[in-house]
Amino acid sequence: MLKVNEIFYSIQGESSYAGLPCVFVRLTGCNLRCSYCDTRYAYEEGKDLKIGEIIDRVMSYRCRLVEITGGEPLIQEETPDLTYRLLEKGFEVLLETNGSIDISTIDERCVKILDIKCPSSGQEEKNDLENLKRLSVKDEIKFVIGSREDYLYAQNIISLIRKKNLKLKPPLFSTLYNKMDSKLLAEWILADHLDVRLQIQLHKIIWGSETRGV
Repeated sequence: MLKVNEIFYSIQGESSYAGLPCVFVRLTGCNLRCSYCDTRYAYEEGKDLKIGEIIDRVMSYRCRLVEITGGEPLIQEETPDLTYRLLEKGFEVLLETNGSIDISTIDERCVKILDIKCPSSGQEEKNDLENLKRLSVKDEIKFVIGSREDYLYAQNIISLIRKKNLKLKPPLFSTLYNKMDSKLLAEWILADHLDVRLQIQLHKIIWGSETRGV
């Protein structure tokens, strides 16, 4: 059994998969309390479902791409089994995690999206940076930038990755929604010649920031 907050079919709003139709499985519960969290409703709300029931719901949308998200999906010990069974059914599976929990329990075929917390989150001390060594070339890391301090913090993490010669996709940079100008972040990236991907949260542009299940 897993406690599930919601399952819905939408357009992927972030990551290198942005713009693609995707089924989202949002699990209940989170071990962090980021200052800007936009899914606080997933802290407690949810319904217990068997893994088979979850897979049946996912299959009903007739979409090959699935993202497991939260909350924080890795606080539920059955999440690796859900990931494995979706992969075995032929789905392409993404898992977004807040980076505070060891990701090595997740099947290597799954694309892990590691959300590294910057200072404006108030949770940067919870980052498990050992996870950087647990990523594969197909995995992704992302940073939510809300200030110059956040930007410099992200730069330091990227420098650490380069020093360790870890071969990863270009990191994802996005602005804290309605708190920082994306144009300003773009100017910083260009000025520093950073090999990163600036992303805009497409789902919020399309449906607004308050709409659930999209």
